[in-house]
Amino acid sequence: MADLKDFAEQLVNLTVKEVNELATILKDEYGIEPAAAVAVAAAGGAAAGEEAEAQTEFDVILKAAGGSKLAVVKLVKELTGLGLKEAKGLVDDAPSAIKEGVAKDEAEALKTQLEEAGAEVEIK
Repeated sequence: MADLKDFAEQLVNLTVKEVNELATILKDEYGIEPAAAVAVAAAGGAAAGEEAEAQTEFDVILKAAGGSKLAVVKLVKELTGLGLKEAKGLVDDAPSAIKEGVAKDEAEALKTQLEEAGAEVEIK
Protein backbone atom coordinates (compact mmCIF):
# COMPACT_ATOMS: atom_id res chain seq x y z
CA MET A 1 0.00 0.00 0.00
CA ALA A 2 2.86 2.40 0.81
CA ASP A 3 4.29 1.80 -2.67
CA LEU A 4 1.00 2.83 -4.25
CA LYS A 5 0.89 6.00 -2.17
CA ASP A 6 4.44 6.84 -3.24
CA PHE A 7 3.52 6.18 -6.87
CA ALA A 8 0.40 8.34 -6.57
CA GLU A 9 2.48 11.15 -5.05
CA GLN A 10 4.96 10.91 -7.93
CA LEU A 11 2.12 11.15 -10.46
CA VAL A 12 0.61 14.16 -8.77
CA ASN A 13 3.96 15.97 -8.72
CA LEU A 14 4.71 15.50 -12.44
CA THR A 15 5.28 18.62 -14.49
CA VAL A 16 3.18 19.22 -17.60
CA LYS A 17 6.13 18.26 -19.79
CA GLU A 18 6.58 15.00 -17.88
CA VAL A 19 2.87 14.20 -18.20
CA ASN A 20 3.08 14.71 -21.96
CA GLU A 21 6.10 12.40 -22.13
CA LEU A 22 4.25 9.82 -20.03
CA ALA A 23 1.23 9.99 -22.37
CA THR A 24 3.50 9.40 -25.36
CA ILE A 25 5.17 6.40 -23.70
CA LEU A 26 1.81 4.90 -22.69
CA LYS A 27 0.48 5.24 -26.22
CA ASP A 28 3.58 4.12 -28.13
CA GLU A 29 4.79 1.30 -25.93
CA TYR A 30 1.62 0.02 -24.26
CA GLY A 31 -1.17 0.98 -26.64
CA ILE A 32 -3.00 3.02 -24.00
CA GLU A 33 -4.74 6.02 -25.55
CA PRO A 34 -3.75 9.46 -24.17
CA ALA A 35 -7.36 10.18 -23.15
CA ALA A 36 -6.67 8.15 -20.02
CA ALA A 37 -3.50 10.16 -19.43
CA VAL A 38 -5.37 13.46 -19.78
CA ALA A 39 -6.95 12.87 -16.37
CA VAL A 40 -3.48 12.41 -14.96
CA ALA A 41 -2.34 15.59 -16.73
CA ALA A 42 -5.23 17.55 -15.28
CA ALA A 43 -4.46 16.32 -11.78
CA GLY A 44 -0.73 16.82 -12.21
CA GLY A 45 -1.16 20.26 -13.76
CA ALA A 46 -3.41 21.41 -10.95
CA ALA A 47 -0.98 20.15 -8.34
CA ALA A 48 1.98 21.72 -10.11
CA GLY A 49 0.45 25.14 -9.65
CA GLU A 50 -0.97 28.02 -11.60
CA GLU A 51 1.99 28.30 -13.97
CA ALA A 52 0.60 25.48 -16.12
CA GLU A 53 -2.57 27.41 -16.89
CA ALA A 54 -2.71 29.55 -19.98
CA GLN A 55 -3.78 33.15 -19.55
CA THR A 56 -7.32 33.67 -20.84
CA GLU A 57 -8.04 37.26 -19.86
CA PHE A 58 -6.00 40.23 -20.96
CA ASP A 59 -5.88 43.95 -20.20
CA VAL A 60 -5.36 46.52 -22.96
CA ILE A 61 -3.22 49.33 -21.58
CA LEU A 62 -2.77 52.66 -23.33
CA LYS A 63 0.84 53.65 -22.64
CA ALA A 64 0.89 56.90 -24.64
CA ALA A 65 -1.37 58.75 -27.08
CA GLY A 66 1.39 59.34 -29.60
CA GLY A 67 1.38 62.09 -32.18
CA SER A 68 -2.31 61.92 -33.09
CA LYS A 69 -3.96 62.43 -29.72
CA LEU A 70 -7.34 63.55 -31.13
CA ALA A 71 -7.67 60.40 -33.24
CA VAL A 72 -6.77 58.25 -30.25
CA VAL A 73 -9.33 60.03 -28.02
CA LYS A 74 -12.05 59.49 -30.65
CA LEU A 75 -11.13 55.83 -31.00
CA VAL A 76 -11.03 55.28 -27.21
CA LYS A 77 -14.49 56.90 -27.02
CA GLU A 78 -15.76 54.54 -29.70
CA LEU A 79 -14.16 51.41 -28.27
CA THR A 80 -15.18 51.96 -24.67
CA GLY A 81 -18.56 53.65 -25.06
CA LEU A 82 -17.40 56.48 -22.80
CA GLY A 83 -18.24 60.11 -23.32
CA LEU A 84 -15.75 62.42 -25.00
CA LYS A 85 -14.62 63.95 -21.70
CA GLU A 86 -14.07 60.54 -20.06
CA ALA A 87 -12.22 59.20 -23.12
CA LYS A 88 -9.99 62.30 -23.15
CA GLY A 89 -9.32 61.77 -19.43
CA LEU A 90 -8.24 58.16 -20.06
CA VAL A 91 -5.87 59.26 -22.82
CA ASP A 92 -4.49 62.16 -20.79
CA ASP A 93 -3.88 59.89 -17.78
CA ALA A 94 -1.90 57.31 -19.78
CA PRO A 95 -0.77 54.73 -18.91
CA SER A 96 -4.35 53.62 -18.30
CA ALA A 97 -6.45 50.54 -18.93
CA ILE A 98 -8.72 50.83 -21.93
CA LYS A 99 -10.36 47.43 -21.44
CA GLU A 100 -9.75 44.77 -18.81
CA GLY A 101 -10.44 41.04 -18.74
CA VAL A 102 -10.99 40.58 -22.48
CA ALA A 103 -10.17 37.58 -24.67
CA LYS A 104 -6.83 37.49 -26.45
CA ASP A 105 -8.38 38.00 -29.91
CA GLU A 106 -10.29 41.06 -28.75
CA ALA A 107 -7.21 42.45 -26.98
CA GLU A 108 -5.10 42.02 -30.13
CA ALA A 109 -7.79 43.70 -32.27
CA LEU A 110 -8.01 46.65 -29.87
CA LYS A 111 -4.23 46.98 -29.82
CA THR A 112 -4.08 47.00 -33.61
CA GLN A 113 -6.78 49.66 -33.91
CA LEU A 114 -5.17 51.88 -31.30
CA GLU A 115 -1.72 51.52 -32.82
CA GLU A 116 -3.10 52.41 -36.26
CA ALA A 117 -4.47 55.59 -34.69
CA GLY A 118 -0.97 56.39 -33.42
CA ALA A 119 -1.16 55.20 -29.81
CA GLU A 120 1.41 53.16 -27.92
CA VAL A 121 -0.38 50.11 -26.47
CA GLU A 122 0.53 47.15 -24.27
CA ILE A 123 -1.36 43.93 -23.55
CA LYS A 124 -0.96 42.39 -20.08
